[in-house]
Amino acid sequence: MDHLNLANEEEINSFDQALEDFRGLRVDVDRFTATRLQMGIYGQRQEGVNMVRIKLPGGRLNAPQLRVIADMLEKYARHDVVHITTRQDIQMHYVPLEDTPAVLRHLATAGLTTREACGNTIRNVTACPLSGVCPRQHVDVNKHLDGAVQHFLRNPLTQQMPRKFKISLSACESDCAQGMMHDMGIVAVRDGDRFGFKVLAGGGLGHKPHEAIVVEEFIEEKDLLPVMEAIISLHNRYSDRVKRAKARIKFLVDKFGPEGFVDKYREELGRTKAALATLDYPRGEWNAGLDSEVPGMGAPRHVFAQKQNDYYVFPISVPMGNLNVVQLRGLADIAEAHELHDIRATQDQNMFFANVAEAKIETLRADLAELGLREPQAGDNVVACPGTSTCRLGITSSTILAPKLNGGFQDLKIRVSGCHNGCAQPEAGDIGIYGEGKRMHGKLVPHYQMYFGGNAMAGGALAIKGPSIPAARIEAAVSRVKSAHLANAEAGENFSFWTRRVGKEYFTGLLTDLMEVKPEELDSVLRDHGKDGDFKVLQLGGGECAGVSQVKIGSSFFEAAHERNYRDALKFQRKFEDSVKCAEEIARLIGQGVSELLGGKKYEGLAEQAEELRRVLPTKPRLSRQLAKFAEDFAHPPEELNDGRLTEWYGELDAWTMEAAEFCLGFDRQLDLAGALPSAASARSPLQREQSSIVI
Repeated sequence: MDHLNLANEEEINSFDQALEDFRGLRVDVDRFTATRLQMGIYGQRQEGVNMVRIKLPGGRLNAPQLRVIADMLEKYARHDVVHITTRQDIQMHYVPLEDTPAVLRHLATAGLTTREACGNTIRNVTACPLSGVCPRQHVDVNKHLDGAVQHFLRNPLTQQMPRKFKISLSACESDCAQGMMHDMGIVAVRDGDRFGFKVLAGGGLGHKPHEAIVVEEFIEEKDLLPVMEAIISLHNRYSDRVKRAKARIKFLVDKFGPEGFVDKYREELGRTKAALATLDYPRGEWNAGLDSEVPGMGAPRHVFAQKQNDYYVFPISVPMGNLNVVQLRGLADIAEAHELHDIRATQDQNMFFANVAEAKIETLRADLAELGLREPQAGDNVVACPGTSTCRLGITSSTILAPKLNGGFQDLKIRVSGCHNGCAQPEAGDIGIYGEGKRMHGKLVPHYQMYFGGNAMAGGALAIKGPSIPAARIEAAVSRVKSAHLANAEAGENFSFWTRRVGKEYFTGLLTDLMEVKPEELDSVLRDHGKDGDFKVLQLGGGECAGVSQVKIGSSFFEAAHERNYRDALKFQRKFEDSVKCAEEIARLIGQGVSELLGGKKYEGLAEQAEELRRVLPTKPRLSRQLAKFAEDFAHPPEELNDGRLTEWYGELDAWTMEAAEFCLGFDRQLDLAGALPSAASARSPLQREQSSIVI
């Protein structure tokens, strides 16, 4: 299998320089944090060390990449394992900050990148794990995934979004990639004799779980990238950039209503279709697929027959998603010895080898056993986030509790998160829990909020919210729920259907005695799992999932760079009027951004904005004069637009944009020297990066 080379040496050198500037006190902590997050390096609870998140689109990797990851873990990490995430990434923890450039360079030698694995960007794009080998598939969506990754990675549109954005792609209507819980879900579908995609948007877990709505019932393959860009543009344009808790795209569905959301999307789609009309698009080989077993959202729970005759998927259970150096190298050795070039990490924190010949299955079992690994067993479908082991947002010790839980012979999906952000996806598990603290009799007691019956694949629904149980009693609660299902489920009734039949109140009644804590019982519930002292929630200044607060001027320059791409694409297509609208938007964005940087007001009209810029920046009269000229030009464009006139016009606009960028950089340095720079996303980095992206 071909693997994308996503590495970029220049950006690693730039990060290395930013780190040197930070250590030399030439860049403040907030600006460096923005740069660090953009490169997928996340702060931990522990001072001086970081988590490095490696992006694996669709979870795909190969033996050389496993070796490089093992080398980096052994050489630089003060920890003995890497961690597979529910987004099919691999995370390395306890990496000293000064060593992170070396880690990025070594990963790059194997084509691996960490770029945009954190921060307000498009996170790792996930896919149904068996795409390419599943008998049910209509198409191998990894082709479309690769096209999307290449289009959106490092794209100005995605560099300073209001909040992170998660995308999944599924190869058939079963939707094993769980589009329902994503900001955007792409599902390959068949419509009679036609093949294409259904598009979902507005899903999400964590704070206020939200099931995605259908935005497009059917689109053709050629329209996929414009549709994706339209939804991302909708998020970038309208999502809240001030209130972090309300900044995910799911809140736009609530704000506009489903119909209003789709109307806004249609407006954006008109622009993206026009601007991307000449863009080459990924093409797949489509077919009806077989009506066979649905493999599910993670690695198959058993050796699974592929669509390719006489080949199988061999799943590997990875307890809590953790692999050590010996196991990483051992997996690479096995892959090379058996010529298995397709290895995948899955959303249930497991892995598998694809394209295994039947004759090799027993040998593979024996080889894996020597590494302490095996196929999934009934009951071990347990997923956990790092919780308080490393995460700044962690409230409870999910990594200590999770190994104590078991899904039983029903093989229930158990999902354990250390806080309400839900990185273990508790709302999509049969039994999901997340950590929280609750006061009881004057003491803070660790609890787990319970969820029941989640299934984010097609035909499912997000889980029913149950009671909150003291952490010390959560094992008893899980065991009781499993027993109740066995005793009361009708013949053939799966756990998800059973939970909806019995309803929320049933679980409240079932677990009431575990919820209640009498004063004399308080001492028995004060400690979290694996802790010697009483429970407390550390105040670590918040997590870094969304990055630090943003300077609006940084967002303005990123958006202007994106509009410039549209402007030039439309000019090339000789759609001159549409191109001019993009040019006008560039002037508006930059004018507003500079004014707001200086405390001025925001005006929609260019003439009013030019006057405001003159008022707040009298020392740079050329900037306001030129903006006033643009306002006049755009208000009264020539009757006959032509390529030569626009080239001249756009040259003036780009020169003015560069002058504005230079002013903003100088203004930033003055504030920095005065010690007055506001807590903000990197002014230096976004502006300097966008200088290069805006200039012809």
